[in-house]
Amino acid sequence: MTTTDPSRRFADRRVVVTGAAGGVGASLVEAFRREGAHVVGTDVTPGEGLHRVDLRDEAAITAFAAAAVEELGGVDVLCNVAGIQRFARLGDITADGLRAHFDVNAVAPVVLTQALAPALAESGGNVVTIASISALMAQPYNAVYCASKAAVLMAMRSLAMELAAHRVRVNCVSPGGIETPMPHTSAAELPADIDWDLLMRSNSAFPGFMPPTDIAEAVLFLASPAASSITGSNLVVDRGVVW
Repeated sequence: MTTTDPSRRFADRRVVVTGAAGGVGASLVEAFRREGAHVVGTDVTPGEGLHRVDLRDEAAITAFAAAAVEELGGVDVLCNVAGIQRFARLGDITADGLRAHFDVNAVAPVVLTQALAPALAESGGNVVTIASISALMAQPYNAVYCASKAAVLMAMRSLAMELAAHRVRVNCVSPGGIETPMPHTSAAELPADIDWDLLMRSNSAFPGFMPPTDIAEAVLFLASPAASSITGSNLVVDRGVVW
């Protein structure tokens, strides 16, 4: 009797990862490759072996999708990881800021999923998108980010229903605070006179930021055969903030 090596869940699987230059994306690329996958990554930040793609550009997204399919010979897993976050209090919100968040956090994952849908249907693959607990709970000074993440969460749930006809699973992971530069940089941009007590009310049961690997492991689970009956779901990984 032969058994499957659990450390090689993704042997010869073909994986696409956005936001692959750092944080969760870089952890995912490393983890997938460690488990035998062939990975194509993209980021707006240059990196070795990465496609540099501006996810605000629809034509660039569709061109990247075609290039990834050609390079990999198909696609089994798409991981929409790339995102931006800029805190802004009421009075400082701009239309340009809203558009930037929606373009990267919501529009790009939907456009890329659509572009790769034929390849995913052919392989019976799956999509995992990084949403956020910001899609599930109101947060002060974070209206723009919350709105964009709520949008992508519901978009992915809708796509899960459509792609089910092709046996393609679509799920989300909603992290809490992750130890990456993004939350620190975003908070540092806030004016000094904001209400910091209001900002800090969302505490986790387990204090502290999570390492990116914790989120990567959740994505790997949803992308793996162990989650073969899970679609249209949102896995919250937040150390107990939303409860």
